[in-house]
Amino acid sequence: MDRRGYLNNRAARVEATVQRTVLAYVFFTAALFLPAAAQEVPTRVIVFVADGAGTAHWTAARLTIEDPAFVRLPSVGLVDTRGWEHTVTASAAAATALATGVRTFKGSLALGPDSAARRTVLETARGRGMATGLVTTTRLTDATPAAFCVHHGSRDHAEAARQMAQAGVTVLLGGGRTWFERYPDGDAPSLLDGLRQRYTYVADAAAFRALDPDTVESLLGLFAPGDMGMAPQRAPSLVEMTSTALAILHRNPQGFFLLVENEEPDTQAHRNASFEIIAREMRALDDAIRVGLAYQERHPETLIVALGDHETGGLAIVADSTGPVARYITTGHTAALLPVFARGPGAEQFTGVLTNARVGELLLEAVGR
Repeated sequence: MDRRGYLNNRAARVEATVQRTVLAYVFFTAALFLPAAAQEVPTRVIVFVADGAGTAHWTAARLTIEDPAFVRLPSVGLVDTRGWEHTVTASAAAATALATGVRTFKGSLALGPDSAARRTVLETARGRGMATGLVTTTRLTDATPAAFCVHHGSRDHAEAARQMAQAGVTVLLGGGRTWFERYPDGDAPSLLDGLRQRYTYVADAAAFRALDPDTVESLLGLFAPGDMGMAPQRAPSLVEMTSTALAILHRNPQGFFLLVENEEPDTQAHRNASFEIIAREMRALDDAIRVGLAYQERHPETLIVALGDHETGGLAIVADSTGPVARYITTGHTAALLPVFARGPGAEQFTGVLTNARVGELLLEAVGR
């Protein structure tokens, strides 16, 4: 090859190298500027709700736990809990905003302000073939779990049980057995009779603990006629219910959506309970969050979000000679902003000041892509 041919060949090779370098840089730069959701799509979403918990409730946990799990959720924001046309919200409307991404009227379960049904996060996940779960320390028919799979204009426990029995949720764990044992149509079988044909059913902690989650396809646990009670008496514990739910839901290759709620921070704040009681219930939820974080360490595609639905009591933490003390301004709800904590794919979107409806939109996006 003569010198001119050699130089031409070398120039061609250099040009090809430059083109490959530029192309690689273009792809690299494009990846950097893609929305986070386009780069990392969570196939597993766990939402922890401390019902009624505002900043002071989480502070009670922080003051009494040496290494709280929730502080390991690094994306932190504040949630504006107002409803469609009200400043101080109620449980059903608050849960509906989180479940559907739509603010609505008081009493609504997954209905918009026009009373039309809105598709929920759980229903969206189920429509994509994902497993779904509702875990609570109160009745399964209560506002927070019900808003994720029930569409009704009021908090009617009988109607919530009827719709929940037909919703196809993979794991249902909590209280409220009374509402599933009723006979809705005269002598027709109860809801529970029908559910026991489709679910592995347990009614006490001993039967629950004897389960092998690897052999369970769908699980119904109704552990009390009504609420499950406070943390020392509650059995199974929120940690146990969360662990078993995750073990069952994990087996679905399409992923899952799981809601885990501790109702007691709200119930006890309505009663203006002591600092020790509030702290104990917040620790119970924090222990469940710790289970979720351990799962996420093995499955980093998991998005974890923890928050309250509204604030109850106007709680403040002060101190006297005995230590921290709870002080309240009401036995009802307030309009206080709530903290939200998140970790995992898309967690950075849960920062800043968000409406409760925006939180719902982000959850819908997480399961709907």
